[in-house]
Amino acid sequence: MAWSVELQSLAQAGLTYGKDHYDRERYERIRVIATEMLSEGSGLPLEQVRSIFCNESGYQTPKLDSRAAIFCDERILLVHEKNGTWALPGGWVDVNVSVRENTIKEVKEEAGLDVSADRLIAVQDRFKHNLPLYAYGVCKIFVLCSLLVGRFKKNLETTGYDYFSEGALPQLAEEKILLSK
Repeated sequence: MAWSVELQSLAQAGLTYGKDHYDRERYERIRVIATEMLSEGSGLPLEQVRSIFCNESGYQTPKLDSRAAIFCDERILLVHEKNGTWALPGGWVDVNVSVRENTIKEVKEEAGLDVSADRLIAVQDRFKHNLPLYAYGVCKIFVLCSLLVGRFKKNLETTGYDYFSEGALPQLAEEKILLSK
């Protein structure tokens, strides 16, 4: 699958910067082949892959995802996802919002808590650490936060939060959190 993602990225760059009509046709064909490869390898319908995989133009860069690490008494705060798994609060970094602002906003939306974003603690390439594989790159940014005030509020993404010790973690959302080996 990594090959199809790389081919799509190269084709997208060629479509963006290519000047020659014939080269642009070739890049378009490479993009189609990459989409077919990903569809075949993933079992997803071709149209679904095309809508995810070929929806952008311009030079392809990773999307940003920020996650908050909030500790209390040597336990970490996790939010309970609607699918039953647990994750660090966070999400896609919005346009015109800094990573700091986005992390604070996501904690408020998912946990109802006000926090300060104190320090960047990790940056990861999602492709190297999480499953399932995505058809685009994601840069995950982890921010150490301090709790200020607040309590859980009903929302569209999560059903609650709790603090967990390292030895008593619940079922984690593997697409969002790196599981230690």
